Amino acid sequence: MRLIILVLLLMPFLSQAQYKNYKLSVKGDTLNIVDAKGLKQGKWIVRVEALRGEPGYEEEGEFKNDRKEGVWRRYNLTGDLVAMENYRWGMKDGICRYFTIMGEEHQESWRAVNPDKEYDTIEVPDPVDPYKVSMVEIKIEGRSLRHGTWRFYDPASGTIIRTETWFMDKKEDPNKKLLTGTSAADSTLSIRKKLSDENKPKEVKEYDKKNSGKKNYKVREGRTGY
Repeated sequence: MRLIILVLLLMPFLSQAQYKNYKLSVKGDTLNIVDAKGLKQGKWIVRVEALRGEPGYEEEGEFKNDRKEGVWRRYNLTGDLVAMENYRWGMKDGICRYFTIMGEEHQESWRAVNPDKEYDTIEVPDPVDPYKVSMVEIKIEGRSLRHGTWRFYDPASGTIIRTETWFMDKKEDPNKKLLTGTSAADSTLSIRKKLSDENKPKEVKEYDKKNSGKKNYKVREGRTGY
């Protein structure tokens, strides 16, 4: 029993012995770990002092095999939150938010690509049918890509003052609007009606023209028995 208790007491020290470097917080948490291979691991707090007119900051988050992973928060040196960024494979991924003392200033959207792979497969929407996508293989450049909607706010009121839409690091032209499901359906019906009208017999066209202003008139389709 004593041996088990002794092993349990020594376990934290044994695990720390495997680290090349680390720090202990005031609460006793192990921070800023550098493992035996020289890779950053676990929870980190990074402080950067102001230099040559650039403001200093402090950021906290987690490293996995020397790469930032998950949510990272950045504060100015007076403790105000200035950024919340999401990371994957050490690169920005998903929604990243930036703040001033007055409130949220803007929001970015990113897509990280796995740097361990040479190619990645993405979904590309059809320019006509928004419900149809194609899978396209692209070569990876090993960096984050602007992807999604970027929003810019008035920090005082929180009102959106501008938006930008990005697709795989290419900014979309807001004047080029894709057909929505409704507009695509309406367009299809319009084309079908036009073709149907063009194929009507002359007699039916004249009958429709004569009765176009009347309500509930019978439509002549060329069938007998009515």
